[in-house]
Amino acid sequence: MKMTMERLCQLIQLQPEIIKKLEVTASRMDFTQIECDLNRLLDKELAEPAYHRLEAAFQDDADHFKMLCCQLECACCTYDGYLEKGIPETIYIDTMKCFPRFIRECEEKNGRMFFDRGWWTYRQLCMSLFRIGALEYQFKNYGGEDVIALHIPSDADLSEESVDVSIEQANQFFAAYYRDYKYCKYTCNSWLLSQALKPLLPEKSNILSFQERFEIVEEDREDQGYLEWLFQVPPDTEHKNLPSVTRLQKKARELLLNGGKIGSAYGIMGRWPALTPQSS
Repeated sequence: MKMTMERLCQLIQLQPEIIKKLEVTASRMDFTQIECDLNRLLDKELAEPAYHRLEAAFQDDADHFKMLCCQLECACCTYDGYLEKGIPETIYIDTMKCFPRFIRECEEKNGRMFFDRGWWTYRQLCMSLFRIGALEYQFKNYGGEDVIALHIPSDADLSEESVDVSIEQANQFFAAYYRDYKYCKYTCNSWLLSQALKPLLPEKSNILSFQERFEIVEEDREDQGYLEWLFQVPPDTEHKNLPSVTRLQKKARELLLNGGKIGSAYGIMGRWPALTPQSS
């Protein structure tokens, strides 16, 4: 069955308000003028420059609904790529649910819905990033070596069992659908790997359990990404104005007010032994 915009929006549970705005936006767009760049968004090698050309063309669209409209049109075409490889529709849906998730995060941070993540989501469109269980997995290169980068969605269950299942499923996924991609390491670059979090968390914390899977090879104490993910606020928010609802927010805010830093870290985890791929 061919994927349509209507069906895609239903499958990923895109917000009704956003669907209405997209309908208006699409009715005013001439897709024939940008067809070449839309096709390039589906190509791993061409997606990034194609995104930047579209971004320049849509400078008048402050809320980026033209970009969202284009990317969802491309997501319908990406479905054909999943079908060709035999990748389950459930993985396609979970992967494309990044769109309503990012819009929800944008509302939490800014108080209104718009699309601010087009610079990231072309990765899902060109099939270089997949949501598999709790985590997302992306084709990457580290030090000249092919690796799989792990990303932690805001709605991820980081319990030890959930992460184990996700990594097992990822092993099976890449062995079944990308056999020619040879990798022996998973990597992760995240504020969740920051070693500054250790004294702020209880011993049995899921975050600490996740950290322990990785060998930390690099730290960036100046990275401000945690402001968005931990506090859901714009990056220019003063420390005294940070929310302190959760226990981690309270302790992190106190650390920052006392001159401490959180930053982020880059970690490497060896790939688990290959498992027998499950039939799709």
